[in-house]
Amino acid sequence: MILSLAYIGHPILRKKCLPVHTIDQSILTLIEEMKETVIQYRGLGLAAPQVGVQLAIFLGCFPVRNEEGDMVAGPPKVFINPKIEEPSNETWVAQEGCLCAPKVYSEVRRPVSITVSYQDEKGEHHKERLTGWPAKIVMHENDHLNGVLFFDRLESQEKKKLSHELELLKKHFKTQNEHLELWKV
Repeated sequence: MILSLAYIGHPILRKKCLPVHTIDQSILTLIEEMKETVIQYRGLGLAAPQVGVQLAIFLGCFPVRNEEGDMVAGPPKVFINPKIEEPSNETWVAQEGCLCAPKVYSEVRRPVSITVSYQDEKGEHHKERLTGWPAKIVMHENDHLNGVLFFDRLESQEKKKLSHELELLKKHFKTQNEHLELWKV
């Protein structure tokens, strides 16, 4: 089932998520529906708050080359209760966008690499070092779990440039946000 999205202006996007204590059937169903949703919207990632769930879960769809040699979103990878550590001193700037603010993009500076610890949907613990786009995607989605959106990371002048556009989006999605069904946690 494709889930409804929370758009800019919805309060859940500004809340810190709660940890997942038990990976039960309801969590597994949520993850499967999140996978269908991120594929449908062709996102590079999707965090639980973006679908009205205040739990520390996100998906990352790390770019891969298809048969034609083009870069496309890879299969969704599940991150439950992630913790980011050891950001590199080296940073890079690349364009980011978000499903919660359609058609808004800006250049965001982030560390080149990070270490992330997390659980997968089987409850198994992992720790891995990510570099480049996988690291950027994990940082972007992890921000969602802390109520941070990519444009919060911009320099004040760049934020000002986007402010009018973001306000228009808040008005545009007001009714949809009011009708988003939230998950009880």
